[in-house]
Amino acid sequence: MTNGLNRELAFVGQDGLHLYTCPLCEAMCGLEIQVRDGHVAGVRPNREDVWSRGHICPKGASLGAVHEDPDRIRMPMVKVDGEWQEVDWPTAFRRCTELLAPVIEKHGIGAVTAYTGNPLAHSFSLARYAGILLGMSGMPITYSPGTIDQWPKNLSSHLMYGGWWSFPVPDVERTDLLVVMGANPAASQGSLLAAPDVMGLIGAIRKRGRVIVIDPVRTATADRADAWLPITPGTDAALLLGVAHTLFDEGLVNLGTIEPYLDGVDVLRQVVADWAPERVSEATGIAAERIRGLARELATTPRAVVYGRIGTCNQEFGSLASWLVDVVNVLTGHFDVPGGAMFPTPAAWSVTVQPIPGLEDGVPEFGRYRTRVRGAKEVLGQVPVSCMAEEIATPGEGQIKALITVAGNPVLSTPAGHLLDEALPTLEAMISIDLWLNETTRHADVILPGPSPLEQPHHDDLILNFAVNSVANYSPPVFRRPDPDARDEWEILIRLTGLCTGTPAEDVDVAAIDDGFFDYLCFTQGLDGAEIRKHYDHGGPERTLDLTLRTGPFGDRYEENPDGLTLEKLKAAPNGINYGHMVPRVPEVLGTADQKIRLAPEYLLDDLPRLARRLTRDPDDLVLVSRRHLRSNNSWLHNVGPLMKGRDRCTLLMHTDDAARRGLHTGELVAVESSGGRIEVAVEVTDAIKPGVVSMPHGWGHGKAGTRLGVANSTPGVNTNVLSPPDFLDEPSGNGALNGIPVTVVAAEVLVPGGAGSPGKD
Repeated sequence: MTNGLNRELAFVGQDGLHLYTCPLCEAMCGLEIQVRDGHVAGVRPNREDVWSRGHICPKGASLGAVHEDPDRIRMPMVKVDGEWQEVDWPTAFRRCTELLAPVIEKHGIGAVTAYTGNPLAHSFSLARYAGILLGMSGMPITYSPGTIDQWPKNLSSHLMYGGWWSFPVPDVERTDLLVVMGANPAASQGSLLAAPDVMGLIGAIRKRGRVIVIDPVRTATADRADAWLPITPGTDAALLLGVAHTLFDEGLVNLGTIEPYLDGVDVLRQVVADWAPERVSEATGIAAERIRGLARELATTPRAVVYGRIGTCNQEFGSLASWLVDVVNVLTGHFDVPGGAMFPTPAAWSVTVQPIPGLEDGVPEFGRYRTRVRGAKEVLGQVPVSCMAEEIATPGEGQIKALITVAGNPVLSTPAGHLLDEALPTLEAMISIDLWLNETTRHADVILPGPSPLEQPHHDDLILNFAVNSVANYSPPVFRRPDPDARDEWEILIRLTGLCTGTPAEDVDVAAIDDGFFDYLCFTQGLDGAEIRKHYDHGGPERTLDLTLRTGPFGDRYEENPDGLTLEKLKAAPNGINYGHMVPRVPEVLGTADQKIRLAPEYLLDDLPRLARRLTRDPDDLVLVSRRHLRSNNSWLHNVGPLMKGRDRCTLLMHTDDAARRGLHTGELVAVESSGGRIEVAVEVTDAIKPGVVSMPHGWGHGKAGTRLGVANSTPGVNTNVLSPPDFLDEPSGNGALNGIPVTVVAAEVLVPGGAGSPGKD
């Protein structure tokens, strides 16, 4: 399970060779980091890593540049008369108290909210301790990018399996037919799918079988597939219903070994009877016979799987599409079997995946509260992140007066982020835990920096729930923080939580709250926290990691299983430990009261009439979809010089025919306008996109006054989220619909000044 290591490793902060797991995405690549004279001299792939086996991407190779970025914040910063000053930690915490305590005293904790960004999933401290701030602070509503990323998948998994993070993932190591919908692993390395060198695995699939990509854009993944089916954005659910119809209609349904655990097959049969391929063909842009052929190919290939990701989530029918991906895998006998869709077995369980109180059984009791301005309903403890700007900007009882952001940049990453940019200066208090002075944190009153990625340990937490192998890999920090008094993010979160509940941040008993949190985690595993704490002489995230490893599926459960896994044993295996492929896990993974997979949840069936109306809707002239790039990760890495080299990536892709009708040519500036706003951007004419569709990358829009991002500001790009209407949503989940936005595109010089979208110009 481990490979031997015959190289001498340096200790923390020393020159020499350090092994580290890249914390930037689901690929979890093992790296060799060479340190010389206290600086990163080189980053190479670790070929002995039991998981990644020598794979690396440009992002991982840039970790040294991220660590040494001169713009990275290294000391707490406090804004005084509009100017930033570096201060020591006690001063920064006192300033947090001076700002936040009066807001809570005057308006109550309901006037305070938090936004937690995507880096939480990759951070050693934040991943394990954000729940303290979100769960113990008393803030009634908080926000996250979950409702622009994967909330439909959380919803469908909650309803089907009784676990809101129980995601079946494609067994790409053993399948012979992979159907990819709305995903581009060539850029993302996998999303809600952790696998080593996904594109290498896709190449291996092609040698023994087939890969089909269904996407409006001929992505780099589609270029390396056997077939590309350009689909009309927002119609994935209709296509999958046509596939399901064919499976029943032609007697191709094979429920396999999970049949005893299925509920709702007959209901599903009746529902899909109305969704023949001929009915959905025109709307999807895919011929009826091709839809039937896809169903037959899935049904007759012994090892096959459908994988749907962000393009199937952040659209107006994201919940239906996410549900139907799993339905098709079930109906074709490719569920909970090798080569199909399977539930991973994480070596360490994640704090994030614990059941939401009151929703443990997959019940659809949503709308337990609604937002003040729009009346948007809560779903799985979240409301649409696009509500945050209006809740800050709209006066009245319950108005948000204070905000805590944690490793996030919602001004660039959320729908209508430009409106949030306008609202943030009106807050009475804003505190940010962040490493950069970016488009969001420039509005803060206090910035509290954590360590760089290389100044903290690493062991993936949430990502292990998407991994095709049961792997564990601990990395010690490469460097020590230069400030011996620097506070880690887990302590910062605890102090802010205590401040929200009435204790000055500087006076919070960090150890007491940490112990209480640890005791709660022990309780969820049937253990006595006070007794378990006797095993440790320290607190913090390493103690939490040891608990989750020891009580995980391979753990020693505190010496009950003497040969089981502990953090100490993992540290002795610097290349990691791999317990092998995914294994069948139904019914043990099911959290539903009757131990059944709910194949036809009524809450989702109720949304089918809305999809039916979409089929008869007049087609839009142009719709916008998003895209990403291998050398980007949302807005995080645009300040890394090595990753920003090369041609301009912030362009509008447009099909040759659409451009010709408008007299447009590559490189010309165009105005793109939606009901949400307007931007100006260079057009890139191509045949690698479906006619009637245009595409923009997300995460751009730098160059704003008050930021400290030397590299990013030199190539700012434009913020595509200006075009995202805040109320364009997937209704069941509240997830933003960032794909399929109706737009107009004209040469920039012919746009009438002062048009409907002009305030949104970036």
